[in-house]
Amino acid sequence: MTLFDKIISLRNINTFSKHEQLVNGIIQAIDEGIVKRGDKLPSINQMVSQLGFARQTIVKAYEELKDRGLVESKKLKGYFVVSNETKVVLKVALIMFSFQRFQQDFYDSFRKGLGKKYQIDVFFHHNNLEIFNSIFQNIQGKYGMYAIAPIQDPGLRQVLASIPPSNLLIIDRYIELDNSYSYISQEFEESTYSKLIELLPEITKYKKFILFFKEDADYPIGILNAFNRFCKDYEIESSVVSKYKSQSIKKGNLYFFVSDTYIWDVLKDVRNSEYIVGKEIGILSHNDHVVKEIVFGGITTISTDFKEMGKKAAAHIKNQEETKIIMPSNLIKRNSL
Repeated sequence: MTLFDKIISLRNINTFSKHEQLVNGIIQAIDEGIVKRGDKLPSINQMVSQLGFARQTIVKAYEELKDRGLVESKKLKGYFVVSNETKVVLKVALIMFSFQRFQQDFYDSFRKGLGKKYQIDVFFHHNNLEIFNSIFQNIQGKYGMYAIAPIQDPGLRQVLASIPPSNLLIIDRYIELDNSYSYISQEFEESTYSKLIELLPEITKYKKFILFFKEDADYPIGILNAFNRFCKDYEIESSVVSKYKSQSIKKGNLYFFVSDTYIWDVLKDVRNSEYIVGKEIGILSHNDHVVKEIVFGGITTISTDFKEMGKKAAAHIKNQEETKIIMPSNLIKRNSL
């Protein structure tokens, strides 16, 4: 039996449209070994000639098979079978900053929300535009959906705009694109500022408020702006430092961490000292996760619910509806202040 025979054999199923006949015919041909991984599929002109279907119907069917990760189009060469995983409904590329603990919370919820019929391939760009572009060049056109945490670089907009709006979801960080694109993102400046105001009684217990912030890293600039504005508005003695020097903790300081890069070094030094966290040393952190619930009686955090973000991202992909959500930030008070 040829591929054409398999497709034609489905004509008697009255519930199938021509599009469904094509898609299911090719899937069954893959399952039965009629066409194998690496085989070239008939050209659109050949399909039109043999089946009598409209070109648009054939193109739509091939595009759906591409979205499922079963078929790949090669410029000037045609369409080729690249996978025999026919149970996959959609192939999803998830491009994130790095696999930190709180981002694992996002992934676990995202994976659970989509279920086993969705294939998720994860990539990390580490806030490096060159790495991002290299990843994107290798995966462009090979996935039915792209969920991307973007780098805050104007040059990235053109790259992202090459993806059709229905195939792209912006996650975690917001970047301005055409209004037709969907996003589930955080807002950093106003949310951080408002949470710092809520913490004003605790913050004023300490002599100095210190923010660890590296401008050449992936830290959101909105957090720095909020910190500086808050300290100025409420006359808080403060400083911004790019890194922590071992054994440099001082009694009466409140340390604020955007990422977890130095928080464990500071806590290690606190453990080796006689200072008491929450009384003589203060700790405040962005991005909550389960470890911060436990250590030193709990670390106070300002954080988005990354599990909920993952759940909403999965729902967007499954429902294929326009989504525009700015996730709220939560203040979780624990013993570290």
